Amino acid sequence: MKKTVLVILCIIAFSGVKAQQVKFGVKAGLNVATIHGDNLNTDSRLGLHAGGLVELKLSDSFSIQPEVLYSQMGTENDANELKIDYISLPVMAKYYIIDGFSLEVGPQISFLVDDVLKTNDGGSLDPDLENYDLSANLGLGYQFKQGLFVQTRYNLGLTAIQENPDIKNGSFQISVGYQF
Repeated sequence: MKKTVLVILCIIAFSGVKAQQVKFGVKAGLNVATIHGDNLNTDSRLGLHAGGLVELKLSDSFSIQPEVLYSQMGTENDANELKIDYISLPVMAKYYIIDGFSLEVGPQISFLVDDVLKTNDGGSLDPDLENYDLSANLGLGYQFKQGLFVQTRYNLGLTAIQENPDIKNGSFQISVGYQF
């Protein structure tokens, strides 16, 4: 039900947008993910993200870029590895400072696909995480004339993915993509 309402709201929000130019694209990259919260002692976990996007140019210097990504998050320490997989829906506002170079900011909602806590003794547990995660993104990008682009982004979790203790996601992302 929540997913249906979100999709309907996105359709309504973008139905009135009059884009000067619409470009579709694909992207993939590396996540350096971790969780943060009270008294945590964890290291980063490397994961991947991949998906599609649409860039709606509203002017020469401003565009909106909704994306759909499969994203691997989590964390690890000496005893455990927490693997969290999401379908993420960021909506980035992009401001082009100079030709090709953009600052990006926007919200992201992610829906849990899978979560597992693997222990060093070979066991696994269900960490029973929240089914969604709301976060804020801030990043930079560069668009080459041929359609290739590079992006870097920090994703700061705003909602707790588990309570007692409250823990939140965080990740640094590096992406490469191509717009058609």
